[in-house]
Amino acid sequence: MNCAKYLRRCFLLCSLVVALHGLAQQNSDATKAKPQETATQQDGQHDFDFDIGTWKTHVSRLQRPLTGSSTWVELDGTTVVRKVWDGRANLAELEADGPSGHLEVLSLRLYDPQAHQWSLNTSNSRGGTISVPTVGEFKNGRGEFFDTEPFNGRSILVRNVWSDITPDSCRFEQSFSDDGGKTWEVNWIAVDTRLKDESDKAH
Repeated sequence: MNCAKYLRRCFLLCSLVVALHGLAQQNSDATKAKPQETATQQDGQHDFDFDIGTWKTHVSRLQRPLTGSSTWVELDGTTVVRKVWDGRANLAELEADGPSGHLEVLSLRLYDPQAHQWSLNTSNSRGGTISVPTVGEFKNGRGEFFDTEPFNGRSILVRNVWSDITPDSCRFEQSFSDDGGKTWEVNWIAVDTRLKDESDKAH
């Protein structure tokens, strides 16, 4: 009887070890799979693919931001966006004209695969220098990007927003805040409509 009890105990112990080992293996596999699943969910390297192509662009620009001014100028032109690094970067070139003159803006958007965020860097032909990058990401079809930079002798917050994104149109807004983000003043609105072919540029 003692021998039988001993064998039963050994059998139960071995069964318990096997069961625990199996459970540990499942947990290990789940742990390994979880980071991959999270990385897949957060991967945004193709977030700007919607913007690749040629667009008719209408720009509304506030002349003197953060001064209480309500004077806007309108410009119309063309934006060409080219994919770089298989979508992990892109280069946008805007040329527009209006009562305030000719405008040329270059935008370089770069994706950081570690942070799963984009940085938006801009320059214009008059200044020839690159801006402080706004950094952010897309969620639910809307992109928000922020930075802090000097403006007229003070430090302000800058917010860039991409919204109303469809296959043939999108909207970009830039806003400034001088009260730590409590209120925002929009100073740049660009509405893009995709050009179907080269002949559309003349219209």
